[in-house]
Amino acid sequence: MQDRPGRRDLARLPKAHLHLHFTGSMRFATLQDLARGHGVRLPRSLTEAWPPPLTEAAEARGWFRFQRLYDAARHCVRSEADMRRIVAEAAADDAAEGSGWLELQIDPTSYAPYVGGLTPALEIVLDEARAASAATGTGVGIIVAASRIRHPLEARTLARLAARHAGDGPGQVLGYGLSNDERRGDTGDFAAAFRIARTAGLAAVPHAGELLGPAAVAQTLDTLAPRRLGHGVRSVEDAAVLDRALAAGVAFEVCPGSNVALGVYPRPQDVPLRELLSAGARVALGADDPLLFGSRLVEQYVAAREVHGLDDAALAGLARASIEASLAPADVRRRLLAGVDAWLAAPP
Repeated sequence: MQDRPGRRDLARLPKAHLHLHFTGSMRFATLQDLARGHGVRLPRSLTEAWPPPLTEAAEARGWFRFQRLYDAARHCVRSEADMRRIVAEAAADDAAEGSGWLELQIDPTSYAPYVGGLTPALEIVLDEARAASAATGTGVGIIVAASRIRHPLEARTLARLAARHAGDGPGQVLGYGLSNDERRGDTGDFAAAFRIARTAGLAAVPHAGELLGPAAVAQTLDTLAPRRLGHGVRSVEDAAVLDRALAAGVAFEVCPGSNVALGVYPRPQDVPLRELLSAGARVALGADDPLLFGSRLVEQYVAAREVHGLDDAALAGLARASIEASLAPADVRRRLLAGVDAWLAAPP
């Protein structure tokens, strides 16, 4: 989608990007380069067209298709240089879309065998995040995320690793998440890992309320004490659960392109963006996994304008919410918020 003339350029709207996965941030061309370089044969759906077709993904078979493609892409990341390239390109792409702050989420487990272990894998990403922040002007912080499909003891190991690198600026670990298929595992089993992370000052930012409904959100609120919810959109199906999240000050990382591509909602207009905003939720738009879903951050804002009918004041409100819900340092938040005000004050 492209903006029409006569309206403010959404790529110039300062914003924060709070929901982007490491492998899923990869450019399609980069994936092809890495596959060729390592002699990896990709599935045809990752070579013939972009984005790859994802249908019936709300069903188990559809999620398996998505996960299979994601794993195939992750299998191409096999060196320190590959990891650095992904971070650098993610920062450059975000900078081009007006994102002044990026929180990139990674589970270093999959990359550890190629670079000497979990600690080197995370430290490579942190070091490149600092370099990319300086090079692009877009600050890059890191969210370490455990996977639901692995044992909760592994989540504790990751939480301790994240705690050792906790900080409050670019190239630091800012938060701790929980990702992958939320229908797998018991959320409460990961509570101990989140306690480790919170003790170190890390924000809890787990996924919940995407493939499962409001009961899963309620359990996440009960057991993980989140500061933000990855997705959380299905909270709107139960007013009491949504009210609980709002009362707790939880922000929502809403990824409209992802929700439709995965079949959570059949059409873009069915994503409950307006319902969340009407309820008073703080919403930060995110791209989730552009490599597989085919849309980056600014396209989520274009969809909010074109599909959901939000005017520029409301779009600026979304950008403000993303900045306020971010884990960026206070001076970065102030600068970006001033930029939002300037964007809205300027003529279309």
